[in-house]
Amino acid sequence: MDKKPRICIGLSGGVDSSVAALLLARQDCDVFALFMQNWHDITGTLHGECEWEEDRAVAEMVARKIGIPFHFVDLSDEYRRRVVEYMFSEYAKGRTPNPDVLCNREIKFDAFWKAAQELGADYVATGHYCRKDSFTGADGRTVYRILAGSDPNKDQSYFLCQLSQEQLATALFPIGDLTKPEVRRIAREAGLPSADKKDSQGICFVGKVDLPVFLQQKLQSHEGDIIEIPRSFYEGRPAPQTLEEMAQPIRYRREDGKVIGKHIGAQYYTIGQRKGLGIGGHAESCFLIANDIDNNLIFVGEGDSHPGLWRQALRIRPEEVHWIRPDLALIPGEERRCQVRIRYRQPLQGAVLHARNDGLYIEFDKPQRGITPGQFAVWYADDGEMTGSGVIDS
Repeated sequence: MDKKPRICIGLSGGVDSSVAALLLARQDCDVFALFMQNWHDITGTLHGECEWEEDRAVAEMVARKIGIPFHFVDLSDEYRRRVVEYMFSEYAKGRTPNPDVLCNREIKFDAFWKAAQELGADYVATGHYCRKDSFTGADGRTVYRILAGSDPNKDQSYFLCQLSQEQLATALFPIGDLTKPEVRRIAREAGLPSADKKDSQGICFVGKVDLPVFLQQKLQSHEGDIIEIPRSFYEGRPAPQTLEEMAQPIRYRREDGKVIGKHIGAQYYTIGQRKGLGIGGHAESCFLIANDIDNNLIFVGEGDSHPGLWRQALRIRPEEVHWIRPDLALIPGEERRCQVRIRYRQPLQGAVLHARNDGLYIEFDKPQRGITPGQFAVWYADDGEMTGSGVIDS
């Protein structure tokens, strides 16, 4: 009789991973649960408590209810080194990182997977709303695909945009074909302790934070000026003609606008930000359109339609381009139509990928609001397959 594959479910205490574990157990798989602790420090967190202790207790109850073994692993050192330190480094450069994407690439499907292997796992499963399938390539090798989850309101494929073929080979996503209401219903019918638990929010494994307070652990605050750029600044400026020009953000100077307030440090703010600027006296809200780390300035514009918020194209450096499907990688001079999103939950946008020697350019059919360096641009084929991603450079 063939040995059943041994599957490790990353059990977080939430309803999604709980139902993923339940479905695997119902398939008569050899399943065990592994809960990971990735954070100890509560500096800057809004709850001020160690939520992971409650999450672990719920996860343990879920495992007991389902009837699968429960294990615990502390990966906090790995998480701080590979995710949080990266966050600090990126914010220090005036970029806005996505720690959830990094957590999946560096922790859940790497450090966590290695811990699961030590417990005999052949596969690792998570509660992500996405789908996976595979086919045999022309060279006889298996090619793995990530597809958007069936629930358009919960599709989490974006957060897996940096996974490799090697990582996908041993990854399972049991709830990818379900909707969130279906997952809640299954959990309630099974009497799982996590059935009505609220979804987690904030930074992956850290929780909701006061970002400036959190970042001040490593990045010193320095008061600087907020400069408002008037719409008249753009009058008479020549429209960008080349792809390179369209992808290049405007570099503002102090003399381009007027000082309207003070901030606590340019590295604490992100493109498109509205809240937390402390600006009043305007008919419409002000939005951050650029930050200048070297001179500790942030630039804002009034109104969501302000020209400084919108751009037609972006660039990704060659070393930051990641192909989930290496067989579909473009070489310099090639281009391809696709669907792109530049942030989680953004509706897919029509665009063309242009491969150049100095990187990958994405030219959108329509101008995009708040293109943010440090975030991930993710591209999809027409059938919903996510084929690649990259860190936005400009």
